[in-house]
Amino acid sequence: MSFQGYLKTIKEKTGLGPDDLRKKAAEKQFTEHGQLKANVKAGEIVNWLKEEYDLGHGHSMAVYALLKGIKNENSE
Repeated sequence: MSFQGYLKTIKEKTGLGPDDLRKKAAEKQFTEHGQLKANVKAGEIVNWLKEEYDLGHGHSMAVYALLKGIKNENSE
């Protein structure tokens, strides 16, 4: 699945787009100044998204990549 495919499915399932996910991560104090905090591990993001939004591992890792800055809304 492409990164865009992951984002589309996440939006369909949760109603949250990339900006919304960034805001939710900031509310959970996973990010600071728009950047994922250095001490936040992928597993924490996966657990949060699984518990609150019932996302699977792959979709949660896509959000982690978004928050980490590895990928963005325009990534394939």
